[in-house]
Amino acid sequence: MRFRSVAVAAIVVSLLGGCREEVAAPPAGGPPDAQGNSAASQHTRDANAAVARALPLADQQDFEDARRGLVASDPEVVIENAAGKRIWDTSAYAFVDGDAPDSVNPSLWRQAKLNGIHGLFEVADGVYQVRGYDLSNMTIIESERGWIVVDPLTARETAAAALDLVRRHLGARPVVAVIFTHSHIDHFGGIEGVLPEGDERRNVRIIAPRGFVEEATSENVFAGIAMGRRATYMYGMPLSIGVRGHVDTGLGKQPARGEIGIAEPTDLVDRTPQEMDIDGVPFIFQYAPESEAPAELTFYLPDRKAFCGAEIVSHTMHNLYTLRGAKVRDALRWSGYIDEALGLFGDLEVVFASHHWPVWGNDRAVDYLEKQRDTYRYLHDQTLRLANQGYTPQEIADTLELPSSLRDVFANRGYYGTARHNAKAVYQHYFGWYDGNPANLDPPAPAEAAVKYVEAMGGGDAVLAKARQARDRGDDRWAATLLNHLLFAEPDSAMARELLAAAYDQLGYRAESGPWRDVYLTGAYELRHGVPPAQIDPASMAGLLGRLPPELFFASMATRLNGPKADGKQIKLNFVFTDLDESYVLTLENAVLHHRRADRDPRADATVMLTRDFLVRLATRQAGLRDMLFSDDLNVEGSRTALLNFFSLLDSPDGSFPIVTP
Repeated sequence: MRFRSVAVAAIVVSLLGGCREEVAAPPAGGPPDAQGNSAASQHTRDANAAVARALPLADQQDFEDARRGLVASDPEVVIENAAGKRIWDTSAYAFVDGDAPDSVNPSLWRQAKLNGIHGLFEVADGVYQVRGYDLSNMTIIESERGWIVVDPLTARETAAAALDLVRRHLGARPVVAVIFTHSHIDHFGGIEGVLPEGDERRNVRIIAPRGFVEEATSENVFAGIAMGRRATYMYGMPLSIGVRGHVDTGLGKQPARGEIGIAEPTDLVDRTPQEMDIDGVPFIFQYAPESEAPAELTFYLPDRKAFCGAEIVSHTMHNLYTLRGAKVRDALRWSGYIDEALGLFGDLEVVFASHHWPVWGNDRAVDYLEKQRDTYRYLHDQTLRLANQGYTPQEIADTLELPSSLRDVFANRGYYGTARHNAKAVYQHYFGWYDGNPANLDPPAPAEAAVKYVEAMGGGDAVLAKARQARDRGDDRWAATLLNHLLFAEPDSAMARELLAAAYDQLGYRAESGPWRDVYLTGAYELRHGVPPAQIDPASMAGLLGRLPPELFFASMATRLNGPKADGKQIKLNFVFTDLDESYVLTLENAVLHHRRADRDPRADATVMLTRDFLVRLATRQAGLRDMLFSDDLNVEGSRTALLNFFSLLDSPDGSFPIVTP
């Protein structure tokens, strides 16, 4: 069997998508498009028209800010990897123009237009941003000897293209320092695209928050396969780009899928305020862990009166819980960091961030920060107020709404996170999954419950009739609930499958949140086309996995141990890394796998000697079982049978399990 590390899929969950085929817009109200997506219903058209009437969509302030300071912009940005495959193509989104089509929420359409503005922009004196070359922004700060790069995007290819744009228009100065604002891959993965070659890279300072490497390489590692599968939904990876498919993530278009790397920090930020001189530029850092990321920082440039809010501020309500699955974020701490920044850097004249466009002027910038601060605080406080009155998570989600002074501000709209699922996140942070109702303590599994629900409703035909009635009155949310039960009870029902896909179409078309839209439409895609193949090439992750500590490989291996198969088995193995001069002892007993760094145990059944590079090749499937047994890069002393028996006890999940069907 193949040796595969959960770490591969775990880390790629942050690679949120890739270039897709653009599909021409079908006529309004016409037949299904090339992927089978139905036309917008009259109820959807009415709902989206109501959104357009309720919001000042013609307000141009954000568009003026998004275009302000333009230095240069190429008409189209097309970036290819070494194999000639496009990993970034702004022309695919050329359809995002004019008024919103019936199949896209007009507020999300506005956000998609803003996220389509790309180029090199001046933020303040000596401070520039490249926007629209990846999901995130790359900031470049002029220093005494060269450039300080902040957040070098997701992939080597896009980061190199962004830096090339800078050098073409601002000068070919060397990169003297890199700042990683936080531990999400779209803010560090492109590091190899900006670092110099050879010995010069050793002179580049790398500044990051404390815990950066640990969080960047291990976040979600144990749940990686499931999280990676769910990420295909959150970011609509199998969807075409078009008016009935993927339009925008809310944070930006999509991240590029290229070569991923990481670099060890030379300087850590671990307190607030923390002053630092970087090549003649004074910085004041704010340490903001457990906010939008487990390891995060912001910084202030006092000479420019410019505040970089990293990702604790954005032109959208952010996620307190991500739909791909992750540890819930602390809304109270998040709000507190923004308030702390207001107190420390109140004389600021511009706020810029890791996504979106800046805000200029003290009054406007302070107002922007205050409203971002109060959005997360309101969600926190009001969720607890309602929970303390006995409301359940779903009841809170259906009840809670931001006050008009917050919800009518575009920067607080739910383009990425939403008030509905963030309220559930606050509840989960304090109370966990159980809502206190005994009926929900140990309910039947979905497929078992579905059979009983359908029987109680009079059988499959009766459920179909009720679902059609719900759809006829525009209640696609209830129709989806009914049809989900029917499909789990009768998986072969073609009618249930198509009606449910059509209901998901309409829910996606109405969604203001990019991820909500993609989740619904990906559900519809799978109902029509089946589970798509894997979206990520593990080999592209070798640069990142090469930094992964062996402990994390072994810990992830333990989560793949098939407990029932391992029951009664006892195996002990030594793993010796010849290049690291480190050895580990793995012990299987009680159907649990333990590891510890220690000298070789003479009682071990086998000793495996290998390099970390070879382990990475195994993890990225560049080497297989035959290599593991016969390669010169790996030697085995002792019982090869015991080694093979051990690997036979490890599951090899491929992340292709169904979600919308049982």
